[in-house]
Amino acid sequence: MGDVASHERRLAAAAVHALTASGVVWAFLSLIAAVQGDWPLMFAWLGFALFVDGIDGPLARKVGITRVLPGWNGEILDLVVDYLTYVFIPAYAAVAAGLFPDGFGLFGAAIICLSSAGFFAKRAQKSADNYFIGFPAVWNLVLFYWMVFDSGPELVMASTIAFGLLTFFPVMFIHPVRVAKFRNASLLVTVASIPLALIAILQDLSPADWVKAGLAAALVYLFGVSLWRTLFGSTD
Repeated sequence: MGDVASHERRLAAAAVHALTASGVVWAFLSLIAAVQGDWPLMFAWLGFALFVDGIDGPLARKVGITRVLPGWNGEILDLVVDYLTYVFIPAYAAVAAGLFPDGFGLFGAAIICLSSAGFFAKRAQKSADNYFIGFPAVWNLVLFYWMVFDSGPELVMASTIAFGLLTFFPVMFIHPVRVAKFRNASLLVTVASIPLALIAILQDLSPADWVKAGLAAALVYLFGVSLWRTLFGSTD
């Protein structure tokens, strides 16, 4: 009976690893959409990859994946997928969409890719209270806001440089799920943002003003809490 249970646990753990690995498929599909210039479809696939990234961690912890399958490193697998979906594809899309000033596409993409590689290589990515230390390379989110708000090339370039630099400074960025302080408010903001993002995608990234207002409010909240934690060291 114990062998059967152990076999079932190994199968469950393997299934979680397979779920994480499926992110490379969603990344590839999003890349195809980006090559075709279909930005809403690209974000749809990136959004699905983000959903998978959000559920595989809790599932891994539930099945005790490191104990059941010690020979496989889910964290490294997750980093591979994250670099593709959070960094590499958004960098390509920003260049392909002509978001950077003329002649600066490669420069902007290099900042995105190199700064993010630096963040992924950091041993101390999070503080004791689970804030990211430095900009956490969420370029998929940055790209989404650039496109929805039709940011001009100068703003895109300036924000790329700013976020690239902030990757290496002790500036705190909130993790909306793992940071305990204001978790309910953070989850509410995050959950409320999902249908707004879906509407924006369905409306070809040109949504109504009220959708943009909601997305902007969510960003202000996340940046506000992050700034408070950076300046005062606490969200009490």
